Amino acid sequence: MKILIIGGGNMGMTYAQSFLRSHIAEKENMMILEKSPEKADELSKKDIGAVYGKPEDCVPTADLIILAVKPQDSAALFGVIRHLVHPQQVFLSIMAGVKMESIAKGLGVEKVIRAMPNLPAQIGMGMTAFSSSDEVTRIELVTVQNLLNTTGKTLYVANESLIDAATAISGSGPAYVWFFMRSLMEAAREMGFSMSEAELLVGQTFLGATELYNATNVSCDTWIERVCSRGGTTEAALNTYLNNAVRADIIEGAMAALNRAEELGRN
Repeated sequence: MKILIIGGGNMGMTYAQSFLRSHIAEKENMMILEKSPEKADELSKKDIGAVYGKPEDCVPTADLIILAVKPQDSAALFGVIRHLVHPQQVFLSIMAGVKMESIAKGLGVEKVIRAMPNLPAQIGMGMTAFSSSDEVTRIELVTVQNLLNTTGKTLYVANESLIDAATAISGSGPAYVWFFMRSLMEAAREMGFSMSEAELLVGQTFLGATELYNATNVSCDTWIERVCSRGGTTEAALNTYLNNAVRADIIEGAMAALNRAEELGRN
């Protein structure tokens, strides 16, 4: 299967490197289309497949085309490659907010898969939600899921609207985690730790907590109860969060991200 990645940015290159590293794709079958001559020259030195600057040289021969450009560039891209595509090609889009119907109409195709990865995909620890049009065959869907699995874990959703929801939770989620981590680091600094000590304390705490959660079937509430003793330090912190409606603010923030994702889709 010949794979074409349109867009040589971070996620496009994450996919190319992950596919090759896992041996699920061969370098000879990997193509990258990058419109910037400077960027294309840079990519050609990475030994991750053939790099092209002209769509007519690569789009017609691809079996799977990954759309990894900015959402605002989608309409221009469709206009450039529409006359080069054919009905048997499968299109995998990671453009936030761009619906499958818009892609199908914009390109005049039927086989469309829409995915929302996140940044930890760069180290094989990503979370990707994806959905597909009815015209994508079972074999094609499994093939694409196997490719996505090289960057972490995947979740198929039948309802495309849940892709916007995944954008708000797992797509934007790493930034929420880093926001909380940064806040704890600032607290550690105020308590007298050096920056390197604060980073170690907070980084390892988050890593250990998530690994422990993933290693068991124990709920978050139960783990909180196990750490939190009556009248203790953890209870003091959690009571402050509850009194300041931190939990409600987190939910409200995620809903704001969802609303923005839906707005981008309408635009």
